[in-house]
Amino acid sequence: MTAPRSSTRIARAVLETESAALARLAEEISPEIEEVVTRLLAIPGRIVVSGMGKSGHVAAKIAATLASTGSPAQFVHPGEASHGDLGMITRDDAAILISNSGETRELADIIAHTRRFRVPMVAITRNAASTLARQADHVLVLPDAPEACALRMAPTTSTTMTMALGDALAVALMEARGFDRENFRTFHPGGTLGAQLLSVAAVMHKGDALPVVGPETDMGETLLTMTAKGFGVAALVEDGKLAGVITDGDLRRNLDGLMGRRAGEVATRTPATIAPEALLVEALGIMNDRKISALFAVDEAGALKGLVHIHDALRAGVA
Repeated sequence: MTAPRSSTRIARAVLETESAALARLAEEISPEIEEVVTRLLAIPGRIVVSGMGKSGHVAAKIAATLASTGSPAQFVHPGEASHGDLGMITRDDAAILISNSGETRELADIIAHTRRFRVPMVAITRNAASTLARQADHVLVLPDAPEACALRMAPTTSTTMTMALGDALAVALMEARGFDRENFRTFHPGGTLGAQLLSVAAVMHKGDALPVVGPETDMGETLLTMTAKGFGVAALVEDGKLAGVITDGDLRRNLDGLMGRRAGEVATRTPATIAPEALLVEALGIMNDRKISALFAVDEAGALKGLVHIHDALRAGVA
């Protein structure tokens, strides 16, 4: 009797099997994906994704990824579709139907519905000669790679390839639509991901909240401004532009005769700055690198627009 394999060996074998299948999928990917992306970009409605069993779980994930990257999409369960949810699939939509064998009985009503109402239909299947593939407008064929379980039956490799192919479609559509960081932040406002995509402008202090002094402002008044505004810094503004920054470090370096000086004599003239539209996480990186707690935001012309403090990043959940 053969000794049982260790869990480590089993896990490694599964990952190697699925990794090899993904490599094959990348190598053998159908050029028809170009037509699929073009077709999906052109529809005025939604991308409806469906599958049964494990393929259904993958279909739901693909629909969610599409929707979150700029391609309106929804999952429709094939069983529910046969009992009224076919009404969710309109002439303006397109359908992506997933079946490893291509012979999933539960998809029959959705297939018939797409043919009857001329809804564009994309099949994702391992079997290019299957019923699903023959009925589809476009077919994305998965490599005939072995499942990763010992029985070679449980959906493992096939679902991994399908999910990866769904990701590939979503990213291709995302880039074709010009979906950028701002769009991504709009669809992901919550949690850590939303915080990572916040812009400096979304949290920065501006207007009367800013500690602003001029080059001729005496240091007594400058210290009062720094204290009143509570950021530990002052912006030296000249002709409407940020000309320098006064920090606690500048004060310590100029203690000798400090009160007899002007702000323009004490300020650091080449301060670190950031654009208002930059990500808050980028501002945090600059503050960490420079070991500073506040950063002024300026526009392309150098005009002062705001100030972001490290506490703002903490409150937003970035730091």
